Amino acid sequence: MSLFGVRLDGTRSRLIKSFLEDNYVCAGDPVIGNLESSGREDIRSTLVASGAYQEQVLEEALSSLDTFVNVMQDGDYVLIADEEWVYLGDLGDYFYDARQESVEGGTAHRRGVTWLKSLPRTAVNSAVQALLASDQEVTRYSGVLPAARMDLWLADSSPGDMETAHSPARVDEATIAEALAVLKAALHSPDAERRERAAAAILHYAK
Repeated sequence: MSLFGVRLDGTRSRLIKSFLEDNYVCAGDPVIGNLESSGREDIRSTLVASGAYQEQVLEEALSSLDTFVNVMQDGDYVLIADEEWVYLGDLGDYFYDARQESVEGGTAHRRGVTWLKSLPRTAVNSAVQALLASDQEVTRYSGVLPAARMDLWLADSSPGDMETAHSPARVDEATIAEALAVLKAALHSPDAERRERAAAAILHYAK
């Protein structure tokens, strides 16, 4: 599992509304066709042949597109942000929408996203702030990620808050799964009060 930041600046900042409403992210706007079966050197050759990229600009476009097409995987996480909010999503597979390539600032190179959480930009931790400040259009986070509850990791917490936020990690995952199974079974208890307590416990864990 990896985490990526997709930078939106300048004219591309207008895309965030579309990303959130239509459940996708995109990278670059080169008119170079479908990259689904293209490795890094294939992408380089295609960018060179287009005549639109040279030297440093070429390397930057290559890095972003190769990361977007080949490094990102289904099930990884992505972050995008506007001036006030940060949005966390679960990535899907790369796909190519040919209808968008002829549009100015095209968004043909896409990945589907299931958006999971949003929080104020001022509330995210320093690692997320650094990822969102990257000069690259698409950047992979190089640090250590939590084994679960990515949404909790995003927040900037004091030491006391951090212990509370990460308290599930103090119990092994197998025990947590077993406890949840017991609570789920209790949802079908003939005792109404027991059903209510089990439902409340599950909802509290899910927050």
